[in-house]
Amino acid sequence: MNKSVVAAQLYTLRDFTKTAADIRTTFERVRNIGYKAVQISALGKIETVDLREIADKNELEIIASHISYDLIVNEVQKVIDDHKTLGCRHVAIGGLPTEYRNRDGFLRFARESSEAVKPIVEAGLTFSYHNHSFELEKFGDRTGLDILVEESDPDSFSFEIDTYWIQHGGGNPVSCLKRLKDRMHIVHLKDMAMDGTQQLFAEVGEGNLEWEPILSACRNANIEWYIVEQDVCQRDPFDSLQISLENLKKMGLD
Repeated sequence: MNKSVVAAQLYTLRDFTKTAADIRTTFERVRNIGYKAVQISALGKIETVDLREIADKNELEIIASHISYDLIVNEVQKVIDDHKTLGCRHVAIGGLPTEYRNRDGFLRFARESSEAVKPIVEAGLTFSYHNHSFELEKFGDRTGLDILVEESDPDSFSFEIDTYWIQHGGGNPVSCLKRLKDRMHIVHLKDMAMDGTQQLFAEVGEGNLEWEPILSACRNANIEWYIVEQDVCQRDPFDSLQISLENLKKMGLD
């Protein structure tokens, strides 16, 4: 491929991004591992212009974010301005706010958020929803994810499918990626391993997910960025990110 398509989700390194100084050091380490792009999430307080300066100095592209839904609802112009300052096209939220986590809430969120994010899309950015596994709870004959897909506006509401969490909820990541192939720009790559009966987060390629069909489905969906995230690491998080990147390179991504 002509350009890098793999990014590191900085939520993986949240213990190392609590201050501006931490962020500066962490960006340097992430670049040295071999990543050329990051998704920002759970960062400590830092001015947007300073964050862009740190990213530029380390030749790291900020390609996506995880921000709060409240910020979109209450300060959408600031969201747009900050992302344009960062050169970041993809705006995402990390999950459904707690008050929406029931059947009526899923319906309400799908419709309300489709309207709330329109200014973001009209500004040339995208909005994506990142799933966990609770969205696969069934309400009658539909899951929460079904409701989000079917009741939201496809012109404004996209998805950031997380492979681990789909599997965790009893779904099939490949089927999900195929279903949403026209409504995705970014994807979260995350593996699952077992310790007895306990499910563990694992580096990409070190667990049990079937990566060949997953990556094939991503390519068919024209995914722009493959984002590596590991919620909990069994070793140093920087080492985990490096292992995932090296394994993805062996699978044909860079």
